[in-house]
Amino acid sequence: MVQFEQVRHRPPTPLAAPRELVVACAPMRSNVNLSTIMRTAGCCGVERMIVCGHARIDKTIARDGADSVRLEVRNSLAPVLRTLREDGYRIVGLEQTTNAVRLADYPFPRRTALVIGNERAGLSEAELALCDDCVEIPVWGLPYSYNVATATAMALYEYCRQHPS
Repeated sequence: MVQFEQVRHRPPTPLAAPRELVVACAPMRSNVNLSTIMRTAGCCGVERMIVCGHARIDKTIARDGADSVRLEVRNSLAPVLRTLREDGYRIVGLEQTTNAVRLADYPFPRRTALVIGNERAGLSEAELALCDDCVEIPVWGLPYSYNVATATAMALYEYCRQHPS
């Protein structure tokens, strides 16, 4: 019988180039959710996160992500989305909308700005109007949507699965 050595916390796989993925967040009610999103972004090799409102990061939750992700705080999301579009990003909202594409079926462009809405209100009509596409994660039970940090983790994982390097 062959035995395999198990190594805990293997070092991260280095990326050949920085990810062309930006996470842009509407004002969040919970700093725990925002900190969890930042930690996940760090795990996915995201280097830039734009957050709106009175954002505070709990570094205990964010851990290493707090050091590897550049956090930019802005007043509102709409001007951020316009600037990202001008910079060549595809603006992709993570939101349940009539014309949203299932996350598993959406081919993420390499240069993507993933837009995350508020925990309760989601993305506003004005913010949705600035999105090129919306992706949603199917739900089979109640409540009708996943926690914002959980949904963001799923979307970031799917982007990374499609663009592993």
